[in-house]
Amino acid sequence: MGQFFETIPEYLMKWILEQKMFWVATAPLAASGHVNVSPKGGPYFGLLDDKTFWYMDLSGSGTETIAHLYEPGNGRITVMFNSFEGPPRIVRLFGHGTVIERPGLETRPGPHEQGGDRAFDDFVKKHNVEVIPSSRSIIIVKLHQVASSCGYSVPFYEFKSFRTTLNEVFAKKEERFERGTSKESRERYWAYKNSYSMDGLPGMRIGYQMHKREQIAPIEKMVGPSTPRAYHNNKGFSASHLVLVTVLSAICTILLYPFLTALLQGTFHAIAS
Repeated sequence: MGQFFETIPEYLMKWILEQKMFWVATAPLAASGHVNVSPKGGPYFGLLDDKTFWYMDLSGSGTETIAHLYEPGNGRITVMFNSFEGPPRIVRLFGHGTVIERPGLETRPGPHEQGGDRAFDDFVKKHNVEVIPSSRSIIIVKLHQVASSCGYSVPFYEFKSFRTTLNEVFAKKEERFERGTSKESRERYWAYKNSYSMDGLPGMRIGYQMHKREQIAPIEKMVGPSTPRAYHNNKGFSASHLVLVTVLSAICTILLYPFLTALLQGTFHAIAS
């Protein structure tokens, strides 16, 4: 039977910290946007208290979670854990997320929109968080609801080990950057892969700034003629919208002209008499 809580019970806090992976779900505000679900693995998460969850967001080809959390008026996020061994259990954490971006290798000192370059380092130092080569940002989730359910249909799986490939890739990129290959910097990778979401929402701010400053063309996402692209235009009118409005206005004017003319003539006659 499902249970709901305003805060994380102590027994669930202990269970959450024992898990090896979880899932994160976010979505843009418009119905035409795409819902995203991302798997997260590794010991890179924790609880600050019974209403605050955090995890280390690692670099990758997508930036959906960050883009959705940055979208004005959005910030919705759901984190889900489930047990693969022992008693069955599913736990969902519902809340709003905040992004603290990691400074890039080429980032100039100074404040930025998420509280300055020191925000990431301050969090890491205060909470004794391990920063790994692929670290991209820290996501902090303020919870307003916790749900626990049975998970009877979730299969058993045996944990073997964490994958190390991602860390190895970014460790090598950083080594090449330190040897003088500027294109291997973190923010140049973020500019190429993480400037925009698949729906065209702005992604990582450091990556976006590098994309603009260095004119780095971002990777093309959502390819093909059948791809929904309505969300790209949700904040304004496209050229096709303006053409349609113009045509409809002309048709309405033609159809209503006799009626409006008669109405106005009747009004003038009434005033004159």
